Amino acid sequence: MHGFKLFDRFKSTQVHALSPQDNNSGSRGKLPKSKFTISGSGAQALLPYGLPTTELLEPPIDYYLQPIDYVESLAEIHRRLNTCSLTDKSILCIEQYSILRGLGDPKLLRRCLCAARQYAFDVHSKAVLSAWLRFERREDEFIGVSSKDCSGYILECPMAALVSGYDPNSIYDRCQCFQDDLEAFRSQISVGNESSSLEEDGDVSFCIGDNESSSLEENGDVSFCIGDELVHCVRFKIASLSGPFKAMLYGSFVESRRDKIDFSKTGISVEGMRAVEVYSRTRRVDLFCPAIVLELLSFANMFCCEELKCVCDAHLASLVCGIEDALILINHALEERANLLVASCLQVFLRELPNSLYNHKVRGVFCIPEARERLAMLGHASFFLYYFLSQVAMEENMALSTTVMLLEGLEEFATEKWQKALALHQLGCVMLERKEYKGAQFYFEAAVDAGHVYSLAGVARTKYKQGQQYSAFRLMNSLIFEYKPLGWMYQERSLYGVGREKIMDLNTATELDPTLSFPFKFRAVMKVEEKQIRAAIQEIDKIIRFKLSPDCLELRAWFFIALQDYETALRDIRALLTLKPNYMMFHGKVSGDHLVELLSHRVRQWSMADCWMQLYERWSSVDDIGSLAVIHQMLVNDPAKSLLWFRQSLLLLRLNCQKAAMRCLRLARNHSSSVHERLIYEGWLLYDTDHREEALSKAEKSISIQRSFEAFFLKAYTLADTNLDPESSSTVIQLLEEALRCPSDGLRKGQALNNLGSIYVDCGKLDQAADCYKNALNIKHTRAHQGLARVYHIKNQRKAAFDEMTKLIEKAHYSASAYEKRSEYCDREKAKDDLKMATLLDPLRTYPYRYRAAVLMDDQKEAEALEELTKAIAFKPELQMLHLRAAFYESMGDKTSALQDCEAALCLDPNHSDTLDLYNRTQDQATRSI
Repeated sequence: MHGFKLFDRFKSTQVHALSPQDNNSGSRGKLPKSKFTISGSGAQALLPYGLPTTELLEPPIDYYLQPIDYVESLAEIHRRLNTCSLTDKSILCIEQYSILRGLGDPKLLRRCLCAARQYAFDVHSKAVLSAWLRFERREDEFIGVSSKDCSGYILECPMAALVSGYDPNSIYDRCQCFQDDLEAFRSQISVGNESSSLEEDGDVSFCIGDNESSSLEENGDVSFCIGDELVHCVRFKIASLSGPFKAMLYGSFVESRRDKIDFSKTGISVEGMRAVEVYSRTRRVDLFCPAIVLELLSFANMFCCEELKCVCDAHLASLVCGIEDALILINHALEERANLLVASCLQVFLRELPNSLYNHKVRGVFCIPEARERLAMLGHASFFLYYFLSQVAMEENMALSTTVMLLEGLEEFATEKWQKALALHQLGCVMLERKEYKGAQFYFEAAVDAGHVYSLAGVARTKYKQGQQYSAFRLMNSLIFEYKPLGWMYQERSLYGVGREKIMDLNTATELDPTLSFPFKFRAVMKVEEKQIRAAIQEIDKIIRFKLSPDCLELRAWFFIALQDYETALRDIRALLTLKPNYMMFHGKVSGDHLVELLSHRVRQWSMADCWMQLYERWSSVDDIGSLAVIHQMLVNDPAKSLLWFRQSLLLLRLNCQKAAMRCLRLARNHSSSVHERLIYEGWLLYDTDHREEALSKAEKSISIQRSFEAFFLKAYTLADTNLDPESSSTVIQLLEEALRCPSDGLRKGQALNNLGSIYVDCGKLDQAADCYKNALNIKHTRAHQGLARVYHIKNQRKAAFDEMTKLIEKAHYSASAYEKRSEYCDREKAKDDLKMATLLDPLRTYPYRYRAAVLMDDQKEAEALEELTKAIAFKPELQMLHLRAAFYESMGDKTSALQDCEAALCLDPNHSDTLDLYNRTQDQATRSI
């Protein structure tokens, strides 16, 4: 399906454009009018804090694990996953998650969390991981959706999390909630955990045979006295509740010979004892109010009635609906050691994150040492739990004391070396943010001792903050000489150098890792200090072209304000706010929305018709940032327009900003004005989470209600996401043709024509494909040049294909993908030039590296071929590059290196067939050579 897929994925973000001078200084939000007047002298009035300076710039210390050798770490994880026991797989998947965080691919991270949840055995781990998966999707942004609502899948289902045991086939299964059989499922929870609990606790059970039963009935009933009240019971039914009751009522105790037994001092009420009697006959507790069930739970603990305890535990667990319920019940649950009830309460707190962290009672459950100890006694305080909580807290506010206490919990429950290293490193990052430099240095040094070399960057930073600049420089210098140099090492050393040394280190950092934004930002600000603002914009443009982040957009907006180019500055700020709607500019002192309001007074105001014209113009020139800004303005005027939120999500996906895209798609769903429209957006959300069949079902339901362009397009897109056979291709063609017959605008129809052309090419219908692409170009869908070039190439018209791609390059300025594609239609030397330009514009594109490496290998320049791949793998360990390098190693006879690259690639995608074949073949060769 060449050219058909639109969605790429988000790589990574950085949050702050500048290091904040003081989180507590200045007011947040709107500035006083006296400071931020719009009647001042141009740019000066809009830059009350002046332009940024190099002295204020500082790269963040990443708070996730950063291996020195990603390939080696990934390969080791893969080996251990293949050899460990089932009980160890869940925690190994979380270790894999921790290592992969540095790559910034949300799909990889979600896959790790899904696998961890799939292999989780105990209720506690299941509850934490299912809440974690839900948090990553933020389904709570749906209007009318409760945190306890089920998505329909076992992995995220709150009820399924309360069933003990492991089901290897459950990863994408629908849960019982989806079948509207909640009561049956609650029974499953009760029965499943009852058998598990009895088995684990080794409870004494007994049965009464026919003869014994008969004799018990002859002995008659027994009454329990509570104060002046009598509760009449059947003796043998009460005896059947537990071993102690059997001994009391049929053993050598005096109670066995009495008809009335005093229970006044047991603490149970008359109503509670009556409930015991009813339970002894019915084995049901759902007939009673929660207060009585709590009494039964306490009674069950007192008299070792394990079956009753399990039933009470499961019933109360199923009643927990909100934070208030959970806060009331969790203390009872901990006191009575009710495992399921504790898990259910914790699950509510976790599924309400991050909001629940602002409730001081909830914080007390997790942060106070005594509370942690109580959780730990029941097995409900774990590394899983505190890892999840601390990540949420760090995303919310790294400097809060809550974050520190949660990280202290993370360290307390860390048992493995990598867990200790992670907890200590993150404590160091938080202390650095709080400006507690001695404490930060202590934690960073402890993390280094635990094996995390990257924490040395934190040690150096804290030394620098304490005035030990030369000591910091020496530390980073020794690190560079001891290990194979990486971009972040030179970036960190640049902070402690001066003059030419500093610039050389920054340039080396960019050469080794072009994805680091700090060197670009520093060089840009340095040019501003030299009064070269346009040169500064050109420098920051270099990274914005391939890595869109709020900090870089903010910096560029500052530069445009300084040039008094308010319209372009406004464009960047609007685009920034689509990534982070609550972004605070100028060191966190001014809201982005307020700056938009101020700048809007200095530019011509557009009507909605003007906005549509501007959107068409920017869309046709492949100006995605400009298109984002226009849609942002349109949404300010019409915030309930679901179509606009949807368009914004498409642009963000194209720019690899997946989380922001999903937020916009959810808002599109929430603002839907009709059922058929809501079904479409829900379908796209399902498609994005790999639920293809469910997405298809949503599209079909939408079509059954109303035939629309978007419903047919969704259905066609979902069906096309497979290896199409002729029959399926024909169906997709029909669906796209139906879509094109429905009302829509040129922007979407251009996309549909482009996709239809792609299907025709795959079916060998080149003339029909060419017609589709030409029709798309007639309505300014510029990307159709690429499809038309492909048609010419297949027809062996290479010159026409080359010329078509040249037109795309001219219209879409700085398009790395256009240069990359044009390289296929020209001679080797020209192809090298185009691919060099593609790498310059977007170093994250992997095809140019693989092409150059293959050419070098063909020329028998093996060392150069390996180096070409190795330098890219160092900052982007990507599947295809790892596979190609493994193949090179295999052909050179280096089986060990080939196996390691295969293992690292399989860690990223365990089902990649080509790599599996190469791995198995290399293993066989290595075995035979022994």
